Amino acid sequence: MRIKRFFRSLPMKIWVILAAILILTFFSNDFGLVDIQKTAIILAAGVDRTEGGFALTAQIAVPKGTDRTTGGTSSIEITGEGATVSDCLSQIYAKTGWVPKLVFCDLILLGEETAQTGAFDALDFFLRNEYVPDSCLLAVCEGSAADMLGATSAIDDTSSLALEKLFSDAAKKSGRVMTTTLREFAIGYYGVSESGFMPYVRMQPQKSGTQGGAGGSESGSGGGSGAGGGESQSEVIFSAEQTAVFAQGKMTGILSDEETLAFSMLEGNVYGGTVPADGVTLSVLKNSGSVSVSAEERLQATLEISLQVHLISRASPSSPENIATDEVTGEEEAAAEALLTAAVARLWERCAQADCDLFQLRRTLYRRSPEDYGKWKDTPLSEIETIVRVSVQGLE
Repeated sequence: MRIKRFFRSLPMKIWVILAAILILTFFSNDFGLVDIQKTAIILAAGVDRTEGGFALTAQIAVPKGTDRTTGGTSSIEITGEGATVSDCLSQIYAKTGWVPKLVFCDLILLGEETAQTGAFDALDFFLRNEYVPDSCLLAVCEGSAADMLGATSAIDDTSSLALEKLFSDAAKKSGRVMTTTLREFAIGYYGVSESGFMPYVRMQPQKSGTQGGAGGSESGSGGGSGAGGGESQSEVIFSAEQTAVFAQGKMTGILSDEETLAFSMLEGNVYGGTVPADGVTLSVLKNSGSVSVSAEERLQATLEISLQVHLISRASPSSPENIATDEVTGEEEAAAEALLTAAVARLWERCAQADCDLFQLRRTLYRRSPEDYGKWKDTPLSEIETIVRVSVQGLE
């Protein structure tokens, strides 16, 4: 009661002063937030190596016009250079006055030279930065990351968004693309296997089109410039059906399309993908795969793929009766098995040449028996005996 009487006894002038202080405090404080107009929202980062260190190309989201023809989001590319990636970001800040924000960065693209020289000094900043999501995708590109991010995509206004479409769940289930994240790649590198992989991205020029299509994005530094009045411009499409493999943080080889598909099937990732065999195309309904290692008198790796498939296309004309069925013959099953067995064998040979423990066999051995790991850890992959088992069965 005494407290209530005290507040009632306060003069109205004091209440007005207190209210003014609260309003002034509220509207003059940004509460630790950065004005959106002073912020650079980085969608993707491309890292290339220079003589003095690194060049970081940040693809920054910018709003487009509000009319119907130019609505949505476009981007610009700004490059900073420095001894470290952090120095590069500082230079971008100095150039633009925008505070670079990486919380929405979904893709880190490494230039080919950067990946070959070593990925982890380039990734060090991103691993330390608490705002970069662990789920951020990693990829290696042919040539320069700056050139790829600055290219005009025929698929999307922003090249990074077009690239991310390559790494969708549907693409992974097709078996044609193998993806990895910042977290997964770091675990592979810092583990006893010291190996990992990234999708390897190429770009191919498309026929010139006119502005107003998907590729008619606004200009950015390093990007395609917008044309006016139907002027033609160069557009590209991206592909990521090959896979770069890493040993001790360095890119040491590239898996072909067929080897990438075999890798995906060994991981058991494929659903709805296709396999060519003996003049037909088979669609995968079910996929299981495994890679195991045993250590007795010698190291032995067993690579197994099991597929359930049905026929979806023939390379030659078929009768109406044949078109009405999706049954797979024994000869077609055997042809698919032979094709995949050969692809798995080439995949293993490629990993052995690249000294890449792609299937983390040393990690498996270490977790199961540190004693066996200590005995066999220095065994080259080329000296490990391999057993390949592939089973392809049609619907019964």
